[in-house]
Amino acid sequence: MASALSPHQEIQELRDQLRHHEYLYYVEDSPELTDAQYDALMNRLKRLEEKHPELVAADSPSQRVGGKPKDGFVKMPHSRPMLSLDNAYNEEELRAWDQRVRDALPSTESVRYVCELKLDGLSLALQYSPGAHGTAHLERGLTRGDGSIGEDVTSNVRTIRSVPLSISVEKLKAAGLPQSFEVRGEVVLPQSAFVKLNEEREAAGQAPAANPRNAAAGTIRTLEPNIVAQRRLDFYAYFLLRDGEFLLPQQSTTLDALKTSGFRVNKYAKTLKSIDEVVTFIADAEPLRDTLGYEIDGVVIKVDATAQQRRLGFTGKAPRWAIAYKFAARAGITKLEDVLFQVGRTGKVTPVAALAPVSIGGTTVTRATLHNADEIARLGVRLGDYVQVERGGDVIPKIVEVVDDKTHPRGTTEIVFPKLCPECGSALVRADGEVDWRCVNASCPARVREELLHFAARSVMNIEGLGDAMVAQLLVAGYVKGIADLYWLTKQQLLKLERVGDKSAQALLDEIEGSKSASLARVLLGLGLRFVGERTAQLLAAHFGSMDALMAASAEELEAVNEVGPRVSQAILEFFGEAKNKELVERLRAAGLTFTAEKRTTTTTLDGLTFVLTGTLPNLTRESAKEKIESAGGRVSGSVSKKTSYVVAGEEAGSKLDRANSLGVAVLDEAGLLKLLEKESPTG
Repeated sequence: MASALSPHQEIQELRDQLRHHEYLYYVEDSPELTDAQYDALMNRLKRLEEKHPELVAADSPSQRVGGKPKDGFVKMPHSRPMLSLDNAYNEEELRAWDQRVRDALPSTESVRYVCELKLDGLSLALQYSPGAHGTAHLERGLTRGDGSIGEDVTSNVRTIRSVPLSISVEKLKAAGLPQSFEVRGEVVLPQSAFVKLNEEREAAGQAPAANPRNAAAGTIRTLEPNIVAQRRLDFYAYFLLRDGEFLLPQQSTTLDALKTSGFRVNKYAKTLKSIDEVVTFIADAEPLRDTLGYEIDGVVIKVDATAQQRRLGFTGKAPRWAIAYKFAARAGITKLEDVLFQVGRTGKVTPVAALAPVSIGGTTVTRATLHNADEIARLGVRLGDYVQVERGGDVIPKIVEVVDDKTHPRGTTEIVFPKLCPECGSALVRADGEVDWRCVNASCPARVREELLHFAARSVMNIEGLGDAMVAQLLVAGYVKGIADLYWLTKQQLLKLERVGDKSAQALLDEIEGSKSASLARVLLGLGLRFVGERTAQLLAAHFGSMDALMAASAEELEAVNEVGPRVSQAILEFFGEAKNKELVERLRAAGLTFTAEKRTTTTTLDGLTFVLTGTLPNLTRESAKEKIESAGGRVSGSVSKKTSYVVAGEEAGSKLDRANSLGVAVLDEAGLLKLLEKESPTG
């Protein structure tokens, strides 16, 4: 019997039914239809849309799988950085964090925490924009990337059934959400899907995926959305933002709003009043690990009130208002079959244990670090020994001890640390006071390989496509012998390599060209100077303002830079003192890399001045105020003392302002701080 509804009405009714049943199945875990019944509804919708293409809508359930990106994934900036979390590994560290939170807030304020399971997946940002008739529709999905810039993987995100393609007016109103907002959460691969994936890979003669997290990360960056759809990824939401700021006044209400609007929210979340209750939650959560059907590696604890979060602010890489409690590493016993010696980019030789495969926390482990010769001696380990292996932080395998009992006989072959580089045959050197042996041959193939991979890394020069396989081919072909050679590669050379076509060759060349605009700090990081990490590279670039000024600096001038001590200054002097490194710098200059930065010298410096921030400022966040002060040479402290130079006070300043007044410490408002900073404005 023909339907009494018009095609438009029937299509809309089918879409509403399918969205409802997707929500029940993928969010609530309480399906009302069999797979066959669901498929029948979907097939009916597809047939109607095929007959009436003018009625097809982007947010229709039939449109989850679309075409693949034409030229890979486009990189886009995040509305605010996606930061990592600091970790606590025991109750003492957790309570110390709680004390820091309470010390940084007025004593009159109570603090509530929200505890959520720490899902072992990958972070994702979903951006929603106004749709038709007051709805919100999924506009974009971004990976975490380097934290500041992610990749647009929208075509793949659309295949995840627990991600709403659109949200109705009714749900938006019930949740108190506008039509434009951003949701952040975690993509996970359920353990059942992981097992199925590995069965398929092994049947196809491929190596199994190492763990669900890696498999999920690889899946979300697959260029074929139909493959992503088959993997059945899942998405759990935990943050709501608008224009880069948290949308609701509490994390607890954020979770409620996410659930009301149709997102999957992990049910093991709880709002607690004390750190004692948090400790109990963690103790109850750890036994759940093997019952959930997905991987977790800890508990995330967040300050509930977003106003308190703003006042607590951030460190360079993590929020002060949240911490991840990591569960104890999972361990297993296996046999040490061999030791391999790997050479890193600085020439450091690291012994790596080759193990009989052992499953630890759902991951098959075949390698573990032995760190250095001293660690081998400390453990007293020999080839053939049975060893206890832990996944440190549930990620990096390491040997904890040798197992010596009746059921695990000791090995008999001593591990001999090589005297010559295993890659190039050069004599290894161990400097006085150091534990590591190093290859000092700058042309060592292993060093060059690792230098190239480091240079191309996302957090350094961010050259997409320059991974292990590409670097190996470039080295074998002789096209590249160092990082500077990258800038003279040609398409003709790349096309001679295996599995490199015109599009992929041009894409790599475009990435290399784009890296020329990377900041001086990133160039310094890419050079691989010993002891110079991201923070130190930024400080050096800001202090000297140019590569030339840095290269000409004396030890005394280098040590005048905040956080640069004798060891770092000596390493910098040694690096730029070598002729081959000076030649490298000149080749990079000729290639057009960034060799200058805004020099943050000041006419009257804030060096030696200590500031304390308290209360809510009218325009500046605590983090931006801290950054401005530190950029001008000042230091920001969390507590007021007689040594404090200034207290910067906003609304609801509380006990810190009272203490400043009692000690006679000068107090500034936001305008006073900005006026002081104007006097310290950059020159030169």
